[in-house]
Amino acid sequence: MRRAIPGERLAGLESPARGLNGAELAERRRYGANDILAEDAGRWRALLGETLGDPMLWFLLGTALLFALLGDRAEALTLLLAVVPLLGMDAWLHRRTQASTAGLASRLAGTARVLRDGVEQRIAARELLPGDLALVGPGEYFPADGVLVDGAQMLADESSLTGESFPVRKQVLAAPFPDSAGEEHWACAGTRLLGGRAVLRVLYTGAETRYGELVRVARSGRQARTPLQLAIARLVATLLWAALATCLLLAAIRLAQGFGAVDALLSAVTLAVAALPEEFPVVFTFFLGVGVYRLARRQALVRRAVAVENIGRVSCICTDKTGTLTAGRLLLTHRAPAAGLDDAGLLQLALHAVRGEADDPLDAALLAAGGAAPDPAQRVALFPFTEQRRRETALWPAAAGQRLAVSKGAPETLFALCDLDAVALADWRRQADAYAAGGHKVIAVASRRLEADARLDREPGQGFVFAGLLAFEDPLRAGVREALAECRAAGIRVVMVTGDHPLTARAIAAELGLGDGAPRVLVAEPGCAWEGDVDVVARAVPAQKLELVRALQADGETVAVTGDGVNDVPALQAADVGIAMGERGTQSARETAAIVLLDDDFATLVRAIGEGRQLFRNLQLSFAYLLLVHIPLVASATLVPLTGAPLLYLPIHVVWLELLIHPTALLVFQELAPDGRLTPLGRGGPARFFSPRAWRAILLGGAAISLVVLAAWWQALGEGVADGARVSHARSMAIAVLVVASLTVTASLSRLRSAMARVVCLLGLASLLLFVQLPALAARLHLQPLHLADWAIAAGAGLFAGLIGRWVLRLLER
Repeated sequence: MRRAIPGERLAGLESPARGLNGAELAERRRYGANDILAEDAGRWRALLGETLGDPMLWFLLGTALLFALLGDRAEALTLLLAVVPLLGMDAWLHRRTQASTAGLASRLAGTARVLRDGVEQRIAARELLPGDLALVGPGEYFPADGVLVDGAQMLADESSLTGESFPVRKQVLAAPFPDSAGEEHWACAGTRLLGGRAVLRVLYTGAETRYGELVRVARSGRQARTPLQLAIARLVATLLWAALATCLLLAAIRLAQGFGAVDALLSAVTLAVAALPEEFPVVFTFFLGVGVYRLARRQALVRRAVAVENIGRVSCICTDKTGTLTAGRLLLTHRAPAAGLDDAGLLQLALHAVRGEADDPLDAALLAAGGAAPDPAQRVALFPFTEQRRRETALWPAAAGQRLAVSKGAPETLFALCDLDAVALADWRRQADAYAAGGHKVIAVASRRLEADARLDREPGQGFVFAGLLAFEDPLRAGVREALAECRAAGIRVVMVTGDHPLTARAIAAELGLGDGAPRVLVAEPGCAWEGDVDVVARAVPAQKLELVRALQADGETVAVTGDGVNDVPALQAADVGIAMGERGTQSARETAAIVLLDDDFATLVRAIGEGRQLFRNLQLSFAYLLLVHIPLVASATLVPLTGAPLLYLPIHVVWLELLIHPTALLVFQELAPDGRLTPLGRGGPARFFSPRAWRAILLGGAAISLVVLAAWWQALGEGVADGARVSHARSMAIAVLVVASLTVTASLSRLRSAMARVVCLLGLASLLLFVQLPALAARLHLQPLHLADWAIAAGAGLFAGLIGRWVLRLLER
């Protein structure tokens, strides 16, 4: 890929020794400061505005005020405390478009050495101007974007922009400068010079740099509320308005029936306490907190709690290869020595062409393979690797005053330098191609003897003796094949995105089991069509990763994206779940992502998805329980007073019932642990909290339990509407049926798989027996002890409710 060179910024600056003078500095200040991370002055005002615009916040505050006015301070305090994590989530949603910029400063140069008016000086990096001549040493970051006009043995770390972990060789661009230049001549802000020295002619600063472009993309996006948040908001709003309307209607009817203002107010307030759906946002907030903790135990650090929802709905994963599916390091795995050499001899010869001071993973793999590299101080000359020559050659003293030249590099390059007959050449090419097709990086090694007076300023040409081939591979991570197989079984697509050659990418993907061993490979090229059934994207560049994410989302996929570099920021932000690598990822990627994998392991990601799915399932169970219990509670609290009968529930009864419902919803279902399997997830259509069939089952089940409660009330009341004792007995009967139904629904939905479920059910049953069967307590609660026949009816009603719970559970598990 070539990048345009703005000729007007280089006028008169062709010499690599000439920096800007005073007049040029004054004229070029019109380009502005080299501020890649401009401060957003209105950030906090915008954050406050979005947070205050959240209707769920005002609902919680309003409900807390209502409970406070009713004197229930404990309930009011609980709701106020629930506001705190809600505010935190709103803040994270707003900050998502800016999060990527928070960590960028760690990859940017704070100062720069420049040549101005013929004098070398150190200035703040923000003062750099297009045309400046910047001097960069080993280990230093490039302060802006520009072309390399001088330097030697330049090796750059561009992982923060390209995502590739291997260092990149850089070359000087000689004058006169063309209209464009390849990437080997460019250096960019945020990348680092690993070895050698470099002289950079600055061409782009601030927002014009590639870093600046990424910041602009990161800040331009606006994140919508997640589907689960929208579903809960709609549910809460519907229940809230229905409850308020019913309360007003009930109060008006009770007044019309002649019960008086106090009775009307009491009935309305009691119904309000029972019907207001404050549990839903509280349970949602609580479960997300639980999810954050559980994912952290799985080595997945959640940066925004709402990501716990999305990770459970993931249907497609776009994953990097290096370091995620593979170990991220090269290993020497195959040696093919020529005749007269053994494996050890071939390796020792290759070590003569290792440049020890360079941070080169291939050289590191050779050194790790064993053997001792010769002392670099004895080396006579070195000709570093370049893309044009595609080899590296070192000259060493040899016996009888001669010199030994050792070269390693691309097989085709060294084949051309060696005297190989046609048969031998074809055989070596066949071996090199076989290694490459198997996903290996292949180099050749050759040597030749030189006379003592051979020139040291010219790399030796023909006459080398071929020594053999070395093949390296980046091994797969342990457990990654099994994790991918689990994804396939659960209906999750996995797309490997890599910059590798298509043959290498295909071989690795087949080894991983992608595409059932026959992966479909798409070569990323400008204008290529993003096919829906692709398993591998090869030759991918950063911008195409974002295109792929958008194309998959357009196909209805919920996409998770892994990334580790600044180049991944747009894709991480556009994804439904952005997942950064904690070990090798840049800080900007970690700040942008919703989740950070602490061990960079794909298997950890799969476990996190499984945990997220189980948590989402647990939240569904909790909400199903709330609905199945609240529907009969609200229905009976409304319908009984509407008939002109005495109030079924007094405020103390509603408080008791809520004390049973709240801990059940909060504690029982979040305790349900995953069974170790990645459960399949339904695909297609918009994301829903409940399927239409599950909604029908919940509504019908709630209505059926309501009828049972009302039947128990009317059967026990009989004709004794004016009889206080009959009313107390009927009230006890209805409450016993509702509590037993609540317990059996809890047991059915949880299957009593956790200790918390068993404890809550036992405590609920104990409270029912205590408050109903102890005459003193029953009298204070306006209840009466029940007979054995009454308990048999309650048990039968509970069994019926338990069957409804099992029916709902089966529908939720589909």
